[in-house]
Amino acid sequence: MVVGASFAGLACALALARAGVRVSIVERKSDPGEKLHTTGILVRDLIDAVPLLQEIPPSLVRRVNAVRLYAPNLASIDLAAPGYYFLATDTPEVLRWLAGRAVQAGAELRCGTLFRGAQAVRGGYELGNRLGRTGFIVGADGPASRVAKVLGLGQNRHFLAGIEHEYLGAELAAPGYLHCFIDRRLMPGYIGWLVQGVRGVQVGLARRLRAPGAGDARTAMQGLLAKLAPIADFRGRAVDAVRAGLIPCGGLVHPVARARALLVGDAAGLVSPVTAGGIHTALLHGLAAGGAVADFLGGRSADPQREFIGTYPRFRLKRMLRFAFDHFQADWIFNLALASAPMRWAAGRIYFHQRAVVLESAAEVRRFEAR
Repeated sequence: MVVGASFAGLACALALARAGVRVSIVERKSDPGEKLHTTGILVRDLIDAVPLLQEIPPSLVRRVNAVRLYAPNLASIDLAAPGYYFLATDTPEVLRWLAGRAVQAGAELRCGTLFRGAQAVRGGYELGNRLGRTGFIVGADGPASRVAKVLGLGQNRHFLAGIEHEYLGAELAAPGYLHCFIDRRLMPGYIGWLVQGVRGVQVGLARRLRAPGAGDARTAMQGLLAKLAPIADFRGRAVDAVRAGLIPCGGLVHPVARARALLVGDAAGLVSPVTAGGIHTALLHGLAAGGAVADFLGGRSADPQREFIGTYPRFRLKRMLRFAFDHFQADWIFNLALASAPMRWAAGRIYFHQRAVVLESAAEVRRFEAR
């Protein structure tokens, strides 16, 4: 039983089904693509590592080759890396596509169904809500995981609050960039973003939960829209879709597994404490978790709680960077140092996982887009 039709849950269920395991996915929503909490940007590393993603219909993604990073005073630099790119996605449709692949492989998808509880029995768990019995539970039900609470597993304690608006049919003047904004007043502990998506423009931010100043995330969003007006003005435009939710940023929870049960994705805290990116680890470790559980149930390996979870990232360095960003972020530093070599070096590793190239002209951007 996989609880949650998330990126991690669907990837896990797909791997289990392909391995011949009878698997059900329980999802409380009526549709995997509704009420999402993610902006849905994929990075090239993930595309290369997960062959499945190379099968995504081209109509569901849009390639972005460069980053425009803005200081609090809106001074900016353009960054790119040879051969590197991002994919903006039609996230609801990508999740529906992934759910369809899992079902095609043999998984059963039960939407509109709540996971209420589980009682350990010999060889697995007895489930409430007329769900029967299962030999293994995978919790992929988000940052406030009910599976974690019911089974006494670790729970996320540290969060960012995120919100994103989507404006269908809108177009940016500079669509070739992932626009990223730093502003401690509006987005303490993280950033804001602006990107030309598949169906329109996506504008969002994340900030430390219960951070002082600028009210809550929704209030901060109004401040961000006002700040972005000289670049792209959406203040008088109706919002076509809103995504909002908590983003865990405290690293891997403990314990993340027990006998015949484990957590994946946001439920496990598998989200980078620095970039708040979770789709990468959700898909990679969701697929790997499915394989590990299938091997266990098939008698080919020990329980994943003793072996597989050792492969989960601990984010030790990134947790330290998260602490520093939370406590020592200062707008004047970014205003002064944005174009400096140390800042370019840091941005290159955060956004591209490698050395970044500063793009000095529109012609250079076009050359990167052509690649």
